[in-house]
Amino acid sequence: MTVRRRIVAHGRVQGVFFRDATRRAAESRGVAGWARNNADGTAEAVFEGEAGAVDAMVEAVRRGPGRARVEHLDVAAEEPEGLRGFEVR
Repeated sequence: MTVRRRIVAHGRVQGVFFRDATRRAAESRGVAGWARNNADGTAEAVFEGEAGAVDAMVEAVRRGPGRARVEHLDVAAEEPEGLRGFEVR
């Protein structure tokens, strides 16, 4: 079953290769979507794919890549849109 989750990561998530690491992790799991930095210092991403793969992405983002420090993660379920590929915005 295809699911979609939108996440907003709070903490040290900009300038630490957060978006690129998220893209690589998503592509390795076959998860579609996108990641971007927001003006308020958060990072936002959308993940679409099989439930287990999307759940794994949410947990990977919660841990954060390398020098990132995720202090809080907002996660919201949304209706899938049929995204293909993963884009860094």
